[in-house]
Amino acid sequence: MPILEVIALNAQDAEAAQEGGAHRLELVADMASDGLTPSIATFKDVQRAVDIPVRVMLRDAKGFAPGDLEQLRRQARDLREVGATEFVLGYLDAESEIDEEVTLSLVAELEGCAWTFHRALDNSADVFRSWATVQRLGCDTVLAAGSAKGVDDGIENLKKLATQTPPALLVGGGLQQRHVAELLAAGVTGFHVGSAVRPDGWDGPVSAASVREWVNRLV
Repeated sequence: MPILEVIALNAQDAEAAQEGGAHRLELVADMASDGLTPSIATFKDVQRAVDIPVRVMLRDAKGFAPGDLEQLRRQARDLREVGATEFVLGYLDAESEIDEEVTLSLVAELEGCAWTFHRALDNSADVFRSWATVQRLGCDTVLAAGSAKGVDDGIENLKKLATQTPPALLVGGGLQQRHVAELLAAGVTGFHVGSAVRPDGWDGPVSAASVREWVNRLV
């Protein structure tokens, strides 16, 4: 069955997403920086508020290189200690190739956890070469738009990637409802939304009604 993952910034977002029928959350902080690691306190608030899976972002700087890898590793350990079991991460090197060394260094803190390789793939030198690299890293999901410009530009790439699983393809990044039928027909089973379920944009909360509209599109 297709799933809908919703970006949450806090417990209010999480509750609205669950009420609307979301299947999973991606928990982040600071969308002005494209999503950074949330605080322990925020994770615990969300953990108490909902019972759907929560994937926690491990990222400390805008872009696709870590600001402080050792700090990220500490954050991963701290989050695991308070109950986090699913994560989101992924990095590029200076040549815009998948940074396997940095990614695996952080993954070493996540033994037994499910994790998503995020949109670094879209910003790499070659989406398909990078997909082959990511397949070796141990993630169960890749979040991608098929292009750094978003789903509109990357939809043909997404259709090709959907045939190359595992890992599972989770489509997000400029995703709109008009894309859903075409992607479902191509075999995509994962959909990821953020601002699309916030009628007032990132300054406003997730709308349960908007989430429900998206869930109904997947049936």
